[in-house]
Amino acid sequence: MGRAKNYNELRFFAFLSLMVRDGYYYGISLFIVAALLYVLTHSPWPPIVPVLLAFFFLWFFRDPERAIPQGPGLVVSPADGKVTSVLRVTTPDGEVLRMSIFLNVFNVHVNRSPVAGILRDVRYQKGLYLNAMNPESAEKNEQNLAVVVADEGYIVSFKQIAGLLARRIVFRPEPGARLERGQRVGLIKFGSRVDVILPGNAEMLVKKGDHVQGGATVLARMPAHDPLGERDELLVETLV
Repeated sequence: MGRAKNYNELRFFAFLSLMVRDGYYYGISLFIVAALLYVLTHSPWPPIVPVLLAFFFLWFFRDPERAIPQGPGLVVSPADGKVTSVLRVTTPDGEVLRMSIFLNVFNVHVNRSPVAGILRDVRYQKGLYLNAMNPESAEKNEQNLAVVVADEGYIVSFKQIAGLLARRIVFRPEPGARLERGQRVGLIKFGSRVDVILPGNAEMLVKKGDHVQGGATVLARMPAHDPLGERDELLVETLV
């Protein structure tokens, strides 16, 4: 009996350790509200709603460990969710692949770096809160774009886009920082979208409709690449 109790306690604390700190803020605040309601009403019924909400927020802000795939040229998903589009886009400086991943309220919302490399640029843009499934959200919604120069020389950009319910984008690394593949970099709260922009010669390994996991699912494989050159410099400006 004692061993079972200790095991359950260990599982509970392990769960708490795999959670974004925002979950503590929401969860503890709601538990306090529930306690106050109980003190004021002496009834178990009024506290039920804040207690349920507290457990929801603790679950929503979960941050599970992931096994990060290893190997040259691999691009992993920066987010959990469903691939809603994979498009080839022609720019003045070459072709790129743009992939969109939709995160619903039940997905893990922690975002990760798709490649190992140097964070070249970070650009935040205020905007609207259109439904993340709306194509116009990529241009008009609040968003944060990160450009990473991978160790192999190619460039990957990924854009956090706020959705209808999302009201805060978090991105922690500063330009110039070293990122590892699958490293946690931030999150978007309450339903959102992440776009990934890859060079046109990427070999896509997922398709529209696939469900992906941040840091664990390989989106694409890049062929051997020359060191960063003039064309790539121009492509960075086109992408951002």
